[in-house]
Amino acid sequence: MIPALFFQAAHELARAPRVAGRVAGHSKWANIRRRQNAQARRRDRGQELQAQAGGETVRYEGYGPGGAAVMVECVTDDRGRTGSKVRRAFVQHGGRLGADGSVSYLFNTVGLMAYPPGTDEERLMKVALEAGAEDVVPNADSSVEVLADPREFDAVRAVLTQRGFEPATAEVTQRAATTLVLSGEAAVSMVQLLEELEGLDEVRDVYSNVEISNEVLARV
Repeated sequence: MIPALFFQAAHELARAPRVAGRVAGHSKWANIRRRQNAQARRRDRGQELQAQAGGETVRYEGYGPGGAAVMVECVTDDRGRTGSKVRRAFVQHGGRLGADGSVSYLFNTVGLMAYPPGTDEERLMKVALEAGAEDVVPNADSSVEVLADPREFDAVRAVLTQRGFEPATAEVTQRAATTLVLSGEAAVSMVQLLEELEGLDEVRDVYSNVEISNEVLARV
């Protein structure tokens, strides 16, 4: 195994441009919390989702306001009905459905662990890389994301938790390789689209490459 110090040095070289690229007024942590709250609402609807347990898994891909990439994973016993609901949500909020593969290439399957602003970034980086994480990504708002191979996710998470770094959120998910920042009315419409999709009984998860401004998240 390559020493963790090597990864730490490489990480420091890459860190400046990644953080500098963030846009003022956009908090990564606020967007992480928005997704976390949506997942909690879906868990509260667990009984309704349970009814779809024997259904077919279907993925829809499309574009939201501003060209944002959106993937919607559903479990359904009626593809036509579910497809109509998803299409209607996109159209009502300024988006459109795309063909299979139209946006999925923008996402990677990763084990993702997120930590709030105030986390000891340097110590977390050291522990995470020693545990086998693939990368540690600092954000401009001082939140931190730890990325792991999905096959190593449980092991990395266990080590981090044992060493005092229990993540605020942890999941194997689809993470966009690049982020689209939205503000103003486009951002409002995008949040409305995400919330409508997340509210559909057949929807198991919604992924997007968008980052919404703090001002919009505070008022929607």
